[in-house]
Amino acid sequence: MTAIHLVISNCFLLGLIGLSFHRTHLLSALLCLEGMMLSLFLAISIWTLQLDSPNLSSAPMLLLAFSACEAAVGLSLLVATSRTHNSDHLKTLNILQC
Repeated sequence: MTAIHLVISNCFLLGLIGLSFHRTHLLSALLCLEGMMLSLFLAISIWTLQLDSPNLSSAPMLLLAFSACEAAVGLSLLVATSRTHNSDHLKTLNILQC
């Protein structure tokens, strides 16, 4: 495993650990998800450059488009949650309540 692969996998694991253990605010959970998506983008970009395959050249851009859509949906949920519950704490949200 090269150094760049180790750095990318550590970035992904750091985002996963942050998402797992520090779930107090919705914004911090969204930032951890965004960090995970960016590390996946870097991994797929490096993988396609190493394979030098023209078939896989659109995969990083597709992942980046999905990441942008995920960020937009997450921010809209953050705005809607903060307007209805007056905070972005995840403990104040109840799944059983509309």
